[in-house]
Amino acid sequence: MNRLQGVYIIWYRDLLRFWRDKTRLFTSFIQPLFFLVIFGTGLSAATALRGDMSGLDYKEFVFPGTVAMIVLFTAIMWGVSIVWDREFGFLKEVLVAPISRTAVATGKTLGGATIATLQGTIMLVFAPLAGVSLSPVKVVTLIALMFVFALALTAMGIFAAARIRTMEGFQMVMQLLLFPLFFLSPALFPAQNLPSWLSVLVRINPVSYGVDALRQVTLSSANKEYTSGLTLFGHATSAAEDIGLVAVFGIIMIILAVWSFGTQE
Repeated sequence: MNRLQGVYIIWYRDLLRFWRDKTRLFTSFIQPLFFLVIFGTGLSAATALRGDMSGLDYKEFVFPGTVAMIVLFTAIMWGVSIVWDREFGFLKEVLVAPISRTAVATGKTLGGATIATLQGTIMLVFAPLAGVSLSPVKVVTLIALMFVFALALTAMGIFAAARIRTMEGFQMVMQLLLFPLFFLSPALFPAQNLPSWLSVLVRINPVSYGVDALRQVTLSSANKEYTSGLTLFGHATSAAEDIGLVAVFGIIMIILAVWSFGTQE
């Protein structure tokens, strides 16, 4: 079978499964909306009382972080489909089929990244709730950024799933991984003026650069003090540099995911 055809079949199967599961599509927005509407409104009032973020409402600030959250959770948890397929025997049938394992890993990664990007794109509909205005150019740019971000995170999830044998084990590992990745990123707080130990953790977290790229594009005309980029070696990174770092991380994760499938029994 042609390798590209194999990638397409795996990708299409994942999209078809997602489209048929309307419940998962609906429930995946509950937590981000909770953060955006409830958490965002409460902290917006708190920052207003303290005089923080002058000229920038906290709901505006947290909106890109909320979009990043839904991409992160959807993409990295997509690896559970690998564990599910393994437990029910489908993965074994795929691996013995006349299709390269590289095509399987690539198709799964593209499928998860596409779904995470679609969910992130749908989340952009709620931008007016945060007082965020998005032009067509911004929307297109954000979709491209989300896809690169999702590709890197999906590959990470696929790599982990290829090494974990049980559903319970995968969920435990992902829970231990997801929340530090999210909370040690500037999704909910500015990266400026952090304690030195926390600043280091934020800057070595690949998710931070995906969040920062989304925020710079979304809030390009907002308060520059909080949207000017992460400082790396004394240099404030641009959105292009942020997503470049995410892309490098993604390439490494894709190589590891392909290698993991190549060593499957």
